Amino acid sequence: MKNLTKYLVPASKNMILECGQTIDQRPGKELEDLVIVQLNGLYLKNVEHLQYCFSLKICILSNNFIANIDSLVSCPHLVELDLHGNQIEHLPDPVLWESMKKLNLLYLHDNGIGKLDDVHALSCCPNLIGLTLFDTPLSLKIAYRHSVVNSIFSLKALDYYVISDEEIVEGWKLPEKYKSFCHFSIMIERFTLLG
Repeated sequence: MKNLTKYLVPASKNMILECGQTIDQRPGKELEDLVIVQLNGLYLKNVEHLQYCFSLKICILSNNFIANIDSLVSCPHLVELDLHGNQIEHLPDPVLWESMKKLNLLYLHDNGIGKLDDVHALSCCPNLIGLTLFDTPLSLKIAYRHSVVNSIFSLKALDYYVISDEEIVEGWKLPEKYKSFCHFSIMIERFTLLG
């Protein structure tokens, strides 16, 4: 594996500009103007320069060797984020997910995520409606789907399957270690009980 790591590259500013798109497709674009970036299958090891893509709405980083996505905290306008087929074992803390108020779709399948605690921070993403986690060590655990569905209240689909009413357990209380990190889900619980 060490011999292969010499072929991995960071996502440079020029690479991102070359693979990115702006709304008006004008020449002379800058990182902060990009709304779409597609960098899939390029042997990338990091994406630090994406922290300058403040207007980014769609980001496709699939099939690379990325392990850390903390730089995406500067991309609060993301609607779709595709990270499938990377080397992600741990997700960032709730600070990153709280900043992504517009994120609807998150593709994390075929990564090394193995603990529900790592996915739990996603409950701070208020508009996350579609999530993929299949082909991860977590997806092999007993009651995986049940736990994810009942800890991220905004989800409408998990692993490309719509979440049925039967999967949502009303009044089900997660153990304290799996409680939501943000107050948004507490408000939903209260609203559900009052409604």
